[in-house]
Amino acid sequence: MTNAVGGKPRGTPLLQPIKRGAVSSIVSLHHSQIHSLVQRLFFCPESKPVRHVGFAPVEESTRTEPLCLEVATALAEEGRYDVALIDAYPGSVPLQTELQLPSPTSAESSWLIAPHLWIVARQSWLSDTEGHNLTDQNLASLEDVTSDFDFTILRFGPISWHTASIAKACDGLALVLTANKTRRIVATRIKDQLRKAGVPLLGTVLADRSFPVPEGLYRSL
Repeated sequence: MTNAVGGKPRGTPLLQPIKRGAVSSIVSLHHSQIHSLVQRLFFCPESKPVRHVGFAPVEESTRTEPLCLEVATALAEEGRYDVALIDAYPGSVPLQTELQLPSPTSAESSWLIAPHLWIVARQSWLSDTEGHNLTDQNLASLEDVTSDFDFTILRFGPISWHTASIAKACDGLALVLTANKTRRIVATRIKDQLRKAGVPLLGTVLADRSFPVPEGLYRSL
């Protein structure tokens, strides 16, 4: 039996180190894909203007926080827009904790983490951060928060009625599928459910794809 690296027998160490150029190519490809995603979501001339997008996974085990941060960072690096990364996942570990970002010592609900890039905590729009009592006032508060920025990226939890309700406060959702795990029939059913709930589906993103470098190395880049 062989493994996926060069057809070598399983368990055989990779004798030659991966060339620096190969790693750089993977990093460059990843950055290119993020910028392409930003262009398609926010700057597509063929669609109506989109400013506020939520990223929601199909699989509960799929983490979307790094993707949300990368998209928000790419927008902020344009240097022309104020961008917010918003925690819209009630009952979860706080977004800033998941991303290991420093928090202010005061009880601020939003703070600058990079030039033109802000992070917005859940308490800025949701007094009950567990989300047990989601109200129209909460959604109105979330809309007010998004209106303070040129663009916002909202981190959502897995697709549910809760997610669909909160998503009405933004322009639509990008559905995050998981490679080799999310079934097409499940994704199609969710797409239909979002349509019935009146939530625009702006596109899909495939997460956890395989790249031609060892998994542990790619995650450390």
